[in-house]
Amino acid sequence: MTEPMIEARGVGKTFGAVAALDSVSLSLDRGKVLGLLGHNGAGKTTLVNVLTTMLPPSSGSARVAGFDVTENVHEIRTRIGLTGQFASVDEQLSGRSNLVMVARLLGAGRRKAKDRADELLELFGLTDAALRPARHYSGGMRRRLDLASCIVGRPEVIFLDEPTTGLDPVSRRNLWTLLQGLVEDGATVLLTTQYLDEADHLADTITVLADGKVVAAGTPAELKAGVGQRTVTVTISAADDLGAATTGLERAGLDPRVNAEARTLTMPIIANREVAIVVRALDEVGIEASELALGEPTLDDVYLAVAKTPLPVRV
Repeated sequence: MTEPMIEARGVGKTFGAVAALDSVSLSLDRGKVLGLLGHNGAGKTTLVNVLTTMLPPSSGSARVAGFDVTENVHEIRTRIGLTGQFASVDEQLSGRSNLVMVARLLGAGRRKAKDRADELLELFGLTDAALRPARHYSGGMRRRLDLASCIVGRPEVIFLDEPTTGLDPVSRRNLWTLLQGLVEDGATVLLTTQYLDEADHLADTITVLADGKVVAAGTPAELKAGVGQRTVTVTISAADDLGAATTGLERAGLDPRVNAEARTLTMPIIANREVAIVVRALDEVGIEASELALGEPTLDDVYLAVAKTPLPVRV
């Protein structure tokens, strides 16, 4: 069996009378990505801080890269990389100098530090801006530099706390590609995010937190299957035919939801073969659909089903 690279067992964290984490358990194997979802205040950052040894747990236990977070702080810190919600680069230094500085702080000699910096600048598409002060970098470039700084020491485990917050869609997609490359090279990643499409795209498994508790966990497919049903939506050419179409579908044992403005009828189905039932039911009342579409449950459906507070709207 593969030993988990990240493991939490009944982790709790209190601040006075406030329970930020309440018996949180999760596990993540080497070379996998875990997406940690939850609204602001759900406990995501607190859990990351516990797992990265920045905060001691009030109860329970946790191990990272095989080491206990309270007993083996130094061993863990030499094996992990961490980026927070905001890029933490020295704006007065150039991109190259930022990376050289981090490499030197991690014990690399001058030659090796420069070589590693140049390697990462090329990997993250920053070579042309290598000598430019970081204060002149765009938001996406700072994020890439921050992530590059995070992996200077070739960490086994990477913690990313909302790394794409504030980025435009193109920059987000570019960062996703970089993260996937790191995982293909063997890194293990815990990613906190409020972008459901991001978790769906990157994560092998997902844990949803609400009020400091785990309210759902599993693969994206498992979570979707557990809370939502497939749907089929038919569009009717003439609005006057909606009534007859509804009657025909109901006779077939279906439960259509009518949108008169869009001239659509949407109904849940269990298996794809039920699409044929929809077509036959419409045919029996002499109506032909102008459009037919299958819909799958999404992580939005999962989140709305299990979390008490909706995620903030992103624009």
